[in-house]
Amino acid sequence: MTEEKMAAAVQPERKEIVTDVFVRGAKKGWGIAIGSMLPNVVMAFVIIKALDITGILTLVGNTCGPVMEIFGLPGKAIVVLLGAWLSAGGGVGTAIALHSSGALNGTDLAILTPAIFLMGSQVQYLGRVLGVIGVSGKMVPIIMTVPVIVAILSLWVMRLIVLAS
Repeated sequence: MTEEKMAAAVQPERKEIVTDVFVRGAKKGWGIAIGSMLPNVVMAFVIIKALDITGILTLVGNTCGPVMEIFGLPGKAIVVLLGAWLSAGGGVGTAIALHSSGALNGTDLAILTPAIFLMGSQVQYLGRVLGVIGVSGKMVPIIMTVPVIVAILSLWVMRLIVLAS
C-alpha cells in the first residue's frame, strides 16, 4: 500500500455540513433556473408583445371571450392556457406579461394558476418522456387529454372559490 492510500485510510471521512448541502443545491437550482425556466419566461414575454403589436391578442381575446367568461376570465386568458400547454414556464411568463399590461388582474391569476401547472408542458413531455419510454400510440390522446380536462375543471373550481370568498 502506498503512503497516500495509507494516509487516506487513516483520515476519517469528512461529513457534509448543512451549508455545503445548501450551496450545492443552490448551484443546481441556479442552473435549472437559467438553463430551463428563464428562456421560457422570456420567450413568453416576446410572444405576448408580438401578439399585442400585431392585434392578434385582441382578436383572440374577443373570439375566446364568451368561453373564458364561463370561468370569470377575460378572453385573453386563453393565451396563458395555450402557453402553459407548451411550457409551464411559458404559461407563467404569459400570465405575468398579461398582468403587467393590465389584461389580467390578481383574481384572474388565482383562477389560472392551478390550470397552468395541471396541464403545463404537455407538448414538451410528449417528445421527451412518452416517446422515450415507448408509450403505445393509442394511449397518447388519452394521456394528453386528461390533464387538459382536469385543468379546465380547476378553472371552474377556482371560479367557485373566488365567488365564495
